[in-house]
Amino acid sequence: MPATDNQVSCFHIRWMIRRDMANVLDIEEKSFEYPWSEEEFVRCLRQRNCIGMVAEHEDEVVGFMIYELHKNRLHLLNFAVATHYRRKGVGRAMIEKLASKLSLDRRNRIMLEVRETNLVAQLFFRQLGFKAVSVLREFYEDTPEDAYLMQYRHRASAEELTPESNRGRRMAG
Repeated sequence: MPATDNQVSCFHIRWMIRRDMANVLDIEEKSFEYPWSEEEFVRCLRQRNCIGMVAEHEDEVVGFMIYELHKNRLHLLNFAVATHYRRKGVGRAMIEKLASKLSLDRRNRIMLEVRETNLVAQLFFRQLGFKAVSVLREFYEDTPEDAYLMQYRHRASAEELTPESNRGRRMAG
């Protein structure tokens, strides 16, 4: 994932907390034609396997992601970056943070759905290594629109590819 010239230099990604909700809702409403309501966020985040994270720049929430933990995958449910922080590396950093949670032997892929009309998101995720794996017909409740099911697969590191016997020998020596 190569860097771009106009990146925000100083931001960090952390767990979402209750006081972030107003900023998250503002980003959500400015990003989507059919935004999630606060009730939808709260209902999702109350589930044990649902995680919220935010990107923060100088104490301002500039992006967020909501994802579910499943046995062998992460499912990205909602993702947005504030308009004035787009194309500055915030979204890329959030996806890299999510991808860092993948491993060869546990959760090895990230899945998400993207509206067929959301070309910007399709291109963004393709640029980060996601591939469209299927079309979900009339996926959304609010429109008869289709979605692309996109997937990012974990690429094993050299250490992960080392056979167990060699790993044990190296650690013992």
